[in-house]
Amino acid sequence: MSEEQNKQTPSLWQVAQSVMAALFGVQSSKNYERDFKHGKPSQYIILGLIGVAIFIGTILGVVMLVMKLAVG
Repeated sequence: MSEEQNKQTPSLWQVAQSVMAALFGVQSSKNYERDFKHGKPSQYIILGLIGVAIFIGTILGVVMLVMKLAVG
């Protein structure tokens, strides 16, 4: 892989930012192009699943806390 291509490959932090932006629906077109041209699908799938699991866990935690406070 050439040095120019290596510079364009998104880092793990950039992949995480892209996944979070996609979850909120605010992904920029520049990052979208970079992700599809140079990103590895497995990174996005794994981080996407982790992000969704954290989101669901947070929602469940908040709902359980509210229910506990409402009943008790």
